Amino acid sequence: MEPPDFEALNLSAQPTPFTFPVCEGWRAGSEGSVFQLANMFVFLGLMGGSGLYGLLYLFTFLTLGFFCSTLWSWSDPCTTDTFLWTLALFGTCLGQVLHVSYRLRSVTFDKDFEDLYNCVFKRLGVSLAQYGKIVACSERHVHTLERDHCFAMEGKTAIDKLSVLLAGRIRVTVNGEFLHYIYPFQFLDSPEWDSLRPSEEGIFQVTLRADNRCRYVSWRRKKLYLLFAKHRYLAKIFALVVRNDIADKLYSLNDKAFDSAGHRYDLRLPSFCHPHEEKHEKLHTERPGRPGDRTKPSCCEA
Repeated sequence: MEPPDFEALNLSAQPTPFTFPVCEGWRAGSEGSVFQLANMFVFLGLMGGSGLYGLLYLFTFLTLGFFCSTLWSWSDPCTTDTFLWTLALFGTCLGQVLHVSYRLRSVTFDKDFEDLYNCVFKRLGVSLAQYGKIVACSERHVHTLERDHCFAMEGKTAIDKLSVLLAGRIRVTVNGEFLHYIYPFQFLDSPEWDSLRPSEEGIFQVTLRADNRCRYVSWRRKKLYLLFAKHRYLAKIFALVVRNDIADKLYSLNDKAFDSAGHRYDLRLPSFCHPHEEKHEKLHTERPGRPGDRTKPSCCEA
């Protein structure tokens, strides 16, 4: 009979320290093509940009990459943890793709609003999500103005909105005299809008009449100022496009800068300047108008 092994039965003996298995050698070949493809998709996905389309690009490639990683880990029975993690990441990225796709679909617009975005706001870097807030402020409603109907009448119509012409042509007159035309994607009332503070009220000093059937979009002053209070970036964008529109209207009057006697007309209101000396001196003594006012004359130059 063999004597018992007391050393093995001694519970106070020091346990054998745990050691990690040593890699006996590198694999003869690289991982399979599915593993390589997975990492290529992840690499391409991480090169995505910003914005909704950038997010869609990013999560689409990450979804493909983690899907290929899931297939690769499933083929190796010793990588259960890898399979579960890649499967979870695949599901998360797929959910993001569906969410971003829904957001993109929710900010699609009618043709009129899409044309307005492409012609005015897109070049200023306004994203579709930000433009969606602008469109929502207008209640997504496009107004129609028939031929010879007035958008505003001199001395009668209140200045309570900001409008952009989408189609047609508007004739601007004062005291029956022609000032200039308003063409598509120009503001109908930018000088009036810029001449008033948010708390002020005013009326049009010019008449705006449709030369043909017109379509336009409008924003109510109160709603637009509430939007500006929440989004300062949009306030800066509107200030830029409105003042640029005013400058375009002023330069469009250059052809009428001189009358037949060689006197210079006021660019803001040619009909107020007359070659007669008495009226010429009277205009010099009048208080100059604000820069955005179409109807208040400044001094005339000979």
